[in-house]
Amino acid sequence: MTTPLRIGFIPLCDAAALIVAVDKGFVRDEGLDVTLVREVSWSNVRDKLNIGLFDAAHLLAPVAIASSLGLGHVKVPITAAFNLGLNGNAITVTPALHAAIMEEIQGDRLDPMATAQALARVVERRRKTGAEPLTFGMTFPFSTHNYQLRFWMAAGGVDPDEDVRMVVLPPPYMVESIKNGHVDAFCVGAPWNSIAVDLGIGHILHFVSDILVRAVEKVLAVRQNWAEKNPDVLAALVRAHIRAADFIEQPENRTEAAEILAQQDRIGVAAEVIQRTLDGRLKISPDGTFRESSRYLLVGREGADRPDPAQAAWLYAQMVRWGQTPMSADALKTAMAVFRPDLYDAVAGRAGEPVEAPDPIGAFAGPAFNPADIAGHLAAFRIGRQSD
Repeated sequence: MTTPLRIGFIPLCDAAALIVAVDKGFVRDEGLDVTLVREVSWSNVRDKLNIGLFDAAHLLAPVAIASSLGLGHVKVPITAAFNLGLNGNAITVTPALHAAIMEEIQGDRLDPMATAQALARVVERRRKTGAEPLTFGMTFPFSTHNYQLRFWMAAGGVDPDEDVRMVVLPPPYMVESIKNGHVDAFCVGAPWNSIAVDLGIGHILHFVSDILVRAVEKVLAVRQNWAEKNPDVLAALVRAHIRAADFIEQPENRTEAAEILAQQDRIGVAAEVIQRTLDGRLKISPDGTFRESSRYLLVGREGADRPDPAQAAWLYAQMVRWGQTPMSADALKTAMAVFRPDLYDAVAGRAGEPVEAPDPIGAFAGPAFNPADIAGHLAAFRIGRQSD
């Protein structure tokens, strides 16, 4: 007898472990009959998970925290016992904005501080000439994309709420939005940055790993009460995903994994584009320039699939910094409790192993992040919106 489950996902490369776990039969081997449901927007995924139409979901890590805190929607506590990926996002800009930033840059174009300061000069020049503010697309208010864009531009002196426009767009709509001139730039997960470059309408300015060395991106999310009622099912689900992540991280399996993900009812783009993402070798410019990074998207290696409460603390700190919620020790504790390394460890068979992480985030600006000193983190930055 198998246990039927419905799991929602967005067509993104960081759904790889979920899709491979289902399409390679790893979940079936665990006695699970999973139906994957492709969605367009994160609000759809969140709402269907929260009301029980989905048993689990490929979910933005900050949405799992926001849902648990009751921010932006009803309060539904979430449990994340598996990370679907670290990193994987990129900032893509139009050719016009890329040229403007390169004209103003003083330093290495791969240095996010140099590009952020160049952006500040572009913004100031546009203000003086009366030009419209630049528009940046991101996928959700409670999203890594929102916080990563804000962290980057604010480090260079650009106030994301005063100097530019920030708009929400579902990931699959990013390319059309830049093509139609609705946005000047966006931050989104793979493969949509690569699609814009391949079409000649975008330049990848930064991988998110330039901004944050380790940034949790998506989690396999379930409702906390569901997790408590179905511990064996959750363990089976995590076990299948660990197996899928290990499969994807073997270089000899990347071609097969990319072909699985490329199916029309999964991500629905060319397998070659997806394989570039999995290999960390991306075309960053319409002229054919490639860039390689072993840190572009981590699915299972370097402990990427193990939830880290310190990552949750960093995301909560960004919510406070940008005025989405006031600082609260209880809320921080709740946020960190969403990520359950103990459940992961019990399944993986390595419970109690210490994790060495002097700086769990590795941001390019500011001091090393200490989850026990959120106030110190926030005080290090001049631009922010935190309330008392």
